[in-house]
Amino acid sequence: MNFREIIFNNMNENDMEFMPIVPLGEVEMEEQEKSELPTDIPVIALRNTVLFPNVVLPITVSRDKSVKAIADGTKNGGLIGVLAQKDQGNDDPETQDIHRVGTIAKIVKQIKMPDGNTTIFIMGRMRFAIEEYTQEAPYLRARVKYLDDKFPKEDKEFDAMISSVKDMAERIIALSPNIPVETGMMLRNIENYSFLVHFIASNLETKLLEKQALLEQDDIKARTHRLIELLQTDLQMAELKNEITTKTRGEIDKQQREYFLQQQLKSINEELGGEGNEREIKDLQKRAESKKWSEAAKETFKKGLGKLERMHPNSPDYSVVYNHLDLMLDLPWGEYTEDKYDLKKALKVLDADHYSMEKIKDRILEYLAVLKLKGDMKSPILCFVGPPGIGKTSLGQSIANAVNRKYVRLSLGGLHDESELRGHRKTYIGAMPGRIIQSLRKAKTSNPVFILDEIDKIGKDFRGDPSSALLEILDPEQNHTFYDNYLEMEYDLSKILFIATANSLNDIQPALRDRLEIIQLSGYSVEEKMEIAKRHLLPKQKKAHGLDQINVKYTPKIIQQVIRDYTRESGVRELDRQLAAIMRSIARQVAMEDTKTASIDTGLIEKALGKPKYSNELYQKANPPGVAVGLAWTYVGGEILFIETSLSKGKGGLTLTGNLGNVMKESASTALSYLKAHAESLRIDIARFDETNIHIHVPEGAVPKDGPSAGVTMLSALASAFTGRKVKPFLAMTGEITLRGQVLPVGGIKEKVLAAKRAGLKEILMCEQNRKDVEEISPEFIKGMKFIYVSEMGEVLEKALLKR
Repeated sequence: MNFREIIFNNMNENDMEFMPIVPLGEVEMEEQEKSELPTDIPVIALRNTVLFPNVVLPITVSRDKSVKAIADGTKNGGLIGVLAQKDQGNDDPETQDIHRVGTIAKIVKQIKMPDGNTTIFIMGRMRFAIEEYTQEAPYLRARVKYLDDKFPKEDKEFDAMISSVKDMAERIIALSPNIPVETGMMLRNIENYSFLVHFIASNLETKLLEKQALLEQDDIKARTHRLIELLQTDLQMAELKNEITTKTRGEIDKQQREYFLQQQLKSINEELGGEGNEREIKDLQKRAESKKWSEAAKETFKKGLGKLERMHPNSPDYSVVYNHLDLMLDLPWGEYTEDKYDLKKALKVLDADHYSMEKIKDRILEYLAVLKLKGDMKSPILCFVGPPGIGKTSLGQSIANAVNRKYVRLSLGGLHDESELRGHRKTYIGAMPGRIIQSLRKAKTSNPVFILDEIDKIGKDFRGDPSSALLEILDPEQNHTFYDNYLEMEYDLSKILFIATANSLNDIQPALRDRLEIIQLSGYSVEEKMEIAKRHLLPKQKKAHGLDQINVKYTPKIIQQVIRDYTRESGVRELDRQLAAIMRSIARQVAMEDTKTASIDTGLIEKALGKPKYSNELYQKANPPGVAVGLAWTYVGGEILFIETSLSKGKGGLTLTGNLGNVMKESASTALSYLKAHAESLRIDIARFDETNIHIHVPEGAVPKDGPSAGVTMLSALASAFTGRKVKPFLAMTGEITLRGQVLPVGGIKEKVLAAKRAGLKEILMCEQNRKDVEEISPEFIKGMKFIYVSEMGEVLEKALLKR
């Protein structure tokens, strides 16, 4: 047994911090007091100790259930049931996680601590067993049955056992230099056998299950017998420690001698002109005084500083150790900026910086609301997925401003070395900490808004897989113990609000994608782009070109003209560049003519940007038979594409051109097979398929194209070519087809619909199951457009092809 210094013992744990176990005196319960004990009592669970009768135990209470249970016990005679929990690591034990036998305790005293917690002194009174839990929330209550100890009558063997207990305890105390000698005398003077056994059992350094077994033993003699066995084990351990201490004393003397020699060598080096490092070490020590780091970090710093003191400044390892300690001091251990929980103000900030994006704004406000109510939570790992130029990255800056956090951005595009994230071993030449730790060092706070830009463009080569290194960084269950190879210790990243951005989910590793909360961002409609240009782009470009004081006049139609004739994008990046070109032209005009006003008109637009780059007439005019207009989704947004079919005499061969992927080629084969199977109903001579070569081409052959959504378009183009019926003008279509004649839903509907509207098309044909996706689009963005919903391929041909 190691009495754990008895008076000076400390046992720390999350919920209850156990202070010394001290004897209060030999206080046995009277029979009348036993009969007055309540049978329905509030219950608390202790994490790593067992309370015995007549032993006083001070505990610090912070668990909410325990605080409420003790408040109830204080109001009802100061009595409370104390049980040990089975798993010490369980922060919120249920009834099945707690032992059934415990001790009813009297609350002797309560002390309010400076940290806000409450320390109470409880004295064990009598053992009990749980019969039934009568309440589990907001704290535990139980109906109990009290257990009496069975004492032997005038048993000399039992007297001898008690004497042995005292002898072994005194021997252990004598072998333990940290335990006062007076403790042995105190044990010798205890005459109450029950109290002696319980007091020694309380301070016994053994497993909790062993203590629980002692408590559950009804026979005091059997309890004492088991205590002797445990004391014998502790006595052997104490004797072994004493022997080891004696052997190592000579080693310690040797280390002290080496220390003095090191000090002499240090003085000799200084006399020889070597530069002393006392000033640097004192500076490090002074900076370390204000750090709020963990015990592990504190111990690592202390060891590193000791190593630095023994080194000569000219030693090659001196700079390695110094730089490592300097990094530790620069990191913001436990330093956080205070979040702002004014949700209305946060919404105003987000609305002022970004137009639309309601889904993202709602998600950020939900996060702030939970944080405001709960006070603390694991930060989510958000991932904004959408086309380029829609404001994914700049949105992170707005979020940081809204919640009053620092902003950090790390571009992952092209990153292919795992050490860039995890750091290098500090013994390597040119070693550096990882980019995550470096960013926190610059931010000087441990809870910034951290943007991981272009997460879908991470590279991979023989130096490792950075996306796999991100698995630990972006897992809310793991990133509180992130390990950096240079730092060589764990660092808590759980308070960081990570926001990743990507153009496509397909290029993100599946395991990494599983850790992200995906938020899809769609492209902007023409109306949204006009509003963004008015609110953000034009004021920004005016300021950038020195036109703040110039009255630049323009109409909404002019901005719409720029959008329609000079841009074809989901975002606003190209629009921003075109507006910048217009502002440069205005700046030249103002500088040459010295005027204070300017206006944007069609003439100025053509002068600055040239003739219109895009025309909607291409898509609106009636095409010859065999040509259909389809809709495609790309990582830059929705696109319009033609499917052209040409028939010629031959042997029934099928040629596909236009840089098509495998899925798109399979759609063409499926469409052709469907036409052959239904040739009779479509009034197509079946013999024509064996006598005709078919060539399907998709223009812009240099651009790779793939996906199942062109199935209905290929079907319409083939049917149009074989029947001679033209496809309706102003019509675009999207949907996957099957051999059994079904039309299946596809994704990216909003982007495709907006692309069709930009191109001036009036009708869109798609699967019936995509109706819900259209209904999510704001009605004002699709005003004037007609949607045709189909479920079968026969309906596609009926509604897409003109009559003869």
